[in-house]
Amino acid sequence: MSALQKTLEDAVIFDLSQEKLRDLNAALQGLEEKTNRTEWSVLNPRGAHAIAVGVTAPVAITIDGHAGYYCAGMNDGAAITIRGNAGTGVAENMMSGSVHVKGDASQSAGATAHGGLLIIDGNAAARCGISMKGVNIVVKGNAGHMSAFMAQSGNLVICGDAGEALGDSLYEARLFVKGTVKSLGADCEVKEMTAEDKEILGSLLKQAGCTEKPEDFTRYGSARTLYHFHVDNAGAY
Repeated sequence: MSALQKTLEDAVIFDLSQEKLRDLNAALQGLEEKTNRTEWSVLNPRGAHAIAVGVTAPVAITIDGHAGYYCAGMNDGAAITIRGNAGTGVAENMMSGSVHVKGDASQSAGATAHGGLLIIDGNAAARCGISMKGVNIVVKGNAGHMSAFMAQSGNLVICGDAGEALGDSLYEARLFVKGTVKSLGADCEVKEMTAEDKEILGSLLKQAGCTEKPEDFTRYGSARTLYHFHVDNAGAY
C-alpha cells in the first residue's frame, strides 16, 4: 500500500511494514497548518522508535500497535493515539496537542514537556513527568519511582499508586495522587487541596475519561526550601 493512499473516509494510511519510518516522519513534518490530510493511520509500528515526532500540524494520528522510544516527541498540536504500549520518553518535549497511550508507558513519559495533555490508560514507569514544564499528565494506573523529578510546572495526576521519591526537587508543579505514595522526594510535601486545585483536577479527570472524584485525591507540592542554596539543606541537594 502506498504511503499517501487514502481510504474512502479520506484517512491517510501508512503501513510501516512496507514504507520507511523516515518517509512517514518527513510527510508528517511537512504538513501545513491548514492541510486537508487531517486523519492519519499508522499500521504495523512493531515497536519502531521515534514514530510521529516533530509534528506541528493539528492532525489526528492513530498508531495501531506498540511504539518504541520517543514516540510523539516534540508534538506541537497533533492529537496522537497509540493503541498499545509506548517505550521510553513518549511525548518527550511536547509543546501542545495531545498524546493518548492506550496501554502502559515506559520511563520518562512526558519528560520536559511544555504543554499539551498526555493520557496513559495503563501504568507509567519511573520518572514520569521528569522536568515537566507545563504539560498535563494523567496516569490511570500506577506511576514508578521519582515521578515528577524536578518538575517545574504543570499537573501530574496519578489515579493509582506512586513509587519512591515522588516529586523529588519539585518546583511549582501540582501532583495529585489517589492511591498510596511509597515515599516523597526532597522538598515535596502534602498540600491543602484548594477550590482551584479541585477545579483543575476535575477538568483533567474529565478530559481523560476518568470517573474518579477530586475529593479522593491528595495534592502534593513543593515545600520551597531548595529554591536557594543553604548550607543546612546541603544533604538534600
